[in-house]
Amino acid sequence: MNVPARSDVDHLIDPQPLPPFARVRYEPSVETVADPADAARAELDGLPLDGLGEGATVAVAVGSRGIHAIDDVAASVVATLRERGFDPVIVPAMGSHGGATAEGQREVLESLGVTEDRTGAPIDARMDAEELDAVTVGDTKMPVYFSVAALAADAVLVLNRVKAHTNFSGPIESGLTKMSVVGLGKQRGAKSFHSTAIAEGYVETLRAALSVIESETPLVGGIALVENFEERIARVESIPTGSFLDREPDLLALADEEMPTLPVEEVDLLVVDELGKEISGAGMDTNVIGRYRVLNRDEPETPDVKLVYARGLTEATKGNGNGIGLADLTRRAALDRLDLRKTYANALTSGSLAKAKLPVVAPDDEFALRTALAALGGYDPETVRILWIRNTQDLGEMWVSDAVVSDLPDAATVLGDGSLAFEDGTAVFSES
Repeated sequence: MNVPARSDVDHLIDPQPLPPFARVRYEPSVETVADPADAARAELDGLPLDGLGEGATVAVAVGSRGIHAIDDVAASVVATLRERGFDPVIVPAMGSHGGATAEGQREVLESLGVTEDRTGAPIDARMDAEELDAVTVGDTKMPVYFSVAALAADAVLVLNRVKAHTNFSGPIESGLTKMSVVGLGKQRGAKSFHSTAIAEGYVETLRAALSVIESETPLVGGIALVENFEERIARVESIPTGSFLDREPDLLALADEEMPTLPVEEVDLLVVDELGKEISGAGMDTNVIGRYRVLNRDEPETPDVKLVYARGLTEATKGNGNGIGLADLTRRAALDRLDLRKTYANALTSGSLAKAKLPVVAPDDEFALRTALAALGGYDPETVRILWIRNTQDLGEMWVSDAVVSDLPDAATVLGDGSLAFEDGTAVFSES
């Protein structure tokens, strides 16, 4: 792509004085599970596994990114199943992620630390999915698909985090239900679900599909994980099949209370160092940045973020830049790491096309900041409200412009004053 060089655009926008900044630590009080792996081991007692015979195959579905200690939890569950005489197998449950290929899904699991060597179980990453039945949701008939690899097992259990979703809200969002319906549906199931959900509602579609899966598959339940503000596990709970829809709303309410948020609600410019699928399904958590960009859904009232500048992609996202379209600006360094094949596989399956759109691409940080400040209109360095974060998952420390400091909550501590400068166009903070 022919992105303009700095010399091509430098004359278009005049430099502006930058505001002073402060480095801030943000630490709301949290609850944390000391040993998530041990807690998951104990919670397996809550699932109906006693009816399985010696040597029964148990498919352990894993796949959501960015979950604290998911490799430890998965390994603990596999070891416990084996101790009880079962034959566990890991099945990626991530819809179209990893470019909708078996190799790509294995790579995603590897990035999570979930490997055959680490867990002690083989990984069956086949993308094949079988149509179980069709249900009618509203005016739409939807085929329900399920992983052939999971269907081949005598029992299936899912491991997933319960949290706010990035595309919709309701009593059930991301969690065991969604992983069972969308994740284990592989690409075909994920596409079928999203096409229906956009038209008829996400929660209604999840409920309808789950009823088919509960009756037509060997799903025995799951281990639900809830994380706190620091993205560490705050709750581990087993939920048997038939109870997902009853129990997940309470866990979701807990997750909402614990979820990471910005320390202030009014932001002129939010700068995000990195986005990636291991951080959020949308690259950047839409609940943190206050943007959904989903058809037929209103944008959230808070936080009110006027402009977002996304500087780059994480290494772990392997070029999947889904979510780049949530930003108003990015830079050439991010574009150079973008894998459109993986990005489009995600966007085309979910139907959330806006998240894959390309924002304005600046040659470097310096020009991106200059562009953003000019776009705010009436820019004043003494009143501009800028937050600069690493990513939407790691909000424990950040830089804020001086105008924000007086509005910080009690859980935020100013660590020191600083300034922003540029070295060959790249932003560098220094403390006074």
